Amino acid sequence: MLRFPTCFPSFRVVGEKQLPQEIIFLVWSPKRDLIALANTAGEVLLHRLASFHRVWSFPPNENTGKEVTCLAWRPDGKLLAFALADTKKIVLCDVEKPESLHSFSVEAPVSCMHWMEVTVESSVLTSFYNAEDESNLLLPKLPTLPKNYSNTSKIFSEENSDEIIKLLGDVRLNILVLGGSSGFIELYAYGMFKIARVTGIAGTCLALCLSSDLKSLSVVTEVSTSGASEVSYFQLETNLLYSFLPEVTRMARKFTHISALLQYINLSLTCMCEAWEEILMQMDSRLTKFVQEKNTTTSVQDEFMHLLLWGKASAELQTLLMNQLTVKGLKKLGQSIESSYSSIQKLVISHLQSGSESLLYHLSELKGMASWKQKYEPLGLDAAGIEDAITAVGSFILKANELLQVIDSSMKNFKAFFRWLYVAMLRMTEDHVLPELNKVMTQKDITFVAEFLTEHFNEAPDLYNRKGKYFNVERVGQYLKDEDDDLVSPPNTEGNQWYDFLQNSSYLKESPLLFPYYPRKSLHFVKRRMENIIDQCLQKPADVIGKSMNQAICIPLYRDTRSEDSTRRLFKFPFLWNNKTSNLHYLLFTILEDSLYKMCILRRHTDISQSVSNGLIAIKFGSFTYATTEKVRRSIYSCLDAQFYDDETVTVVLKDTVGREGRDRLLVQLPLSLVYNSEDSAEYQFTGTYSTRLDEQCSAIPTRTMHFEKHWRLLESMKAQYVAGNGFRKVSCVLSSNLRHVRVFEMDIDDEWELDESSDEEEEAGNKPVKIKEEVLSESETENQQAGAAAFAPEIVIKVEKLDPELDS
Repeated sequence: MLRFPTCFPSFRVVGEKQLPQEIIFLVWSPKRDLIALANTAGEVLLHRLASFHRVWSFPPNENTGKEVTCLAWRPDGKLLAFALADTKKIVLCDVEKPESLHSFSVEAPVSCMHWMEVTVESSVLTSFYNAEDESNLLLPKLPTLPKNYSNTSKIFSEENSDEIIKLLGDVRLNILVLGGSSGFIELYAYGMFKIARVTGIAGTCLALCLSSDLKSLSVVTEVSTSGASEVSYFQLETNLLYSFLPEVTRMARKFTHISALLQYINLSLTCMCEAWEEILMQMDSRLTKFVQEKNTTTSVQDEFMHLLLWGKASAELQTLLMNQLTVKGLKKLGQSIESSYSSIQKLVISHLQSGSESLLYHLSELKGMASWKQKYEPLGLDAAGIEDAITAVGSFILKANELLQVIDSSMKNFKAFFRWLYVAMLRMTEDHVLPELNKVMTQKDITFVAEFLTEHFNEAPDLYNRKGKYFNVERVGQYLKDEDDDLVSPPNTEGNQWYDFLQNSSYLKESPLLFPYYPRKSLHFVKRRMENIIDQCLQKPADVIGKSMNQAICIPLYRDTRSEDSTRRLFKFPFLWNNKTSNLHYLLFTILEDSLYKMCILRRHTDISQSVSNGLIAIKFGSFTYATTEKVRRSIYSCLDAQFYDDETVTVVLKDTVGREGRDRLLVQLPLSLVYNSEDSAEYQFTGTYSTRLDEQCSAIPTRTMHFEKHWRLLESMKAQYVAGNGFRKVSCVLSSNLRHVRVFEMDIDDEWELDESSDEEEEAGNKPVKIKEEVLSESETENQQAGAAAFAPEIVIKVEKLDPELDS
């Protein structure tokens, strides 16, 4: 008789790998055969189901951070969010490539996150979903940012891409819920803009889950006291979100558009600053040596002015022009600086202005929504605050237009100066001057050159420690400095009739129809002021919605005395799940009883006013039947980890406390239909009280003993510890206790096995386990296997999955 050492393998191994770094978090994509991992090195990895092949890696860096704490997929599977503790940042990453599409900072390190999608349907929402693209019809598409700047985000620099649409995602509302230390809980609409800040919860968040009907938020927290942790479950009412769902969706959608546009404006301004610095560096590199070596007491400006007025250059200036610059070098320098000026001008016209106008459009729509007080006032949307934001955007547009005028003026002076200097250098070298260049300079040309010399070669000692100390582009550069100081050379408003008219009219000065003008402030200053006002106006709804979330239920769960590494706790219980069909919150956790961890399932209705039967039940794992031998495996099992596989099934990793090493871990699919059996539900009612810690009243918790004939598997040669299941793709990933060895299973397999019966006791007595092979074998492997099995059953060849016993060393 052939002895078969394992149970019926309901689950087939489809991938197995030993990873170089310890894994601290893993989560399956909700829509694709992808699994995201975070390791102790700070990397975020994306692997494909097939052979656990790595798709991409997002390495740690200074800008984002190096200490990843948790991951969450957007419900459509197109974006991955991860939190970083060292920088307190949340990064949204594209699933197609390891690039940050959006990031934002939070007040505290995030310990857990949950990304949910609203499933509620209504006619009002449907009409909004269909009409949401109106802004795309009315507004021109934002021009892509140039790629040749270091800080340009990929989201705005890809030609013919819809990265912003990908970032915003589907119109249907989805919310990223973040939890951290000291009761930190925040909700971000579409994963981008904060719409709620929850207060009143103590401790560090271990798990949280916002119901898909928006009626309640479940939170599990941990409060450390005297060497142990008190773990509690909270359920908060979120009726304001539910009652005003269409309004919340519209408002949140506007918020995310505004957030994306502010990011676009910031990046445009960054590109302008880099183009400006390029001008400074090029001119400084040419003039530094001349200024350091010149023996005269005259300034660079005086030297050039002397050449302009008298047509003769000093020996020092002639040496500079002939040796340092050269005719060819001057021509190249002029073209380069003109290109940088043009880049700044183009960025203002095409990017700053179009981004600001789109921002103005969305804020104006938001103001119209706020005017409908019956609908939006309960959410904290304030029309007066939005009006202030619109005014701030108007001031920013005015300042951008002012910069355009300054650039236009500087470009005229710059071209006149380089044309004059080019001709002067040709005459010094006695080269032929082209007829179109050899013209008598008009008074206008001389004025342009003189203005250029006055503006750009005016040495300022306060600039000596920064870029542009010999050649300054202050007229343009002063607008781009991120400082609170007034402009060094503000625009001359003397004789401007419109400006004088406004200054003399007290009525027009205070008119809400005119945008305020800040003639002595930089573009950066006005931009920061605009951002602060917009943040203040959009912060109020987050405060109002957050305060409306009242704690309705508090259940102390257990006291945890386990002293484990904090990274390893990331996988641990408790685990929250929202059943969208039955509108139930499920909580999986373990209670220590007689040195064993017993799994408990707590369930609550998402509508706090409704109750549910069998609200608390414990699971005891009794026996496991070998399908091929009909022998029963009985032992004492401790629950190591469990996660919901889908709404109807829980995937569990068990440890046989008396089994021998290498054969003491089981992977089990627990069907909830057997746990919540309506025929005997009355016998499994919790008789204790929810006001007392549950681990202190174990005897009052009803316990259902489960026996399994299928849907379980012995995990050989692996110290399995953690599991992540995905019912959509019908796969599960098991991670060993060393956090490096992973094994992926396909869960819904109905293979037909034809094996003779034998007992597990016989196999252990013989102590000669059959070596397990893959289903597809080479000829030599088949011959070897047949030879090895001949002593037992020459006519039978066993073909099952290959397991590597050395991977878990």
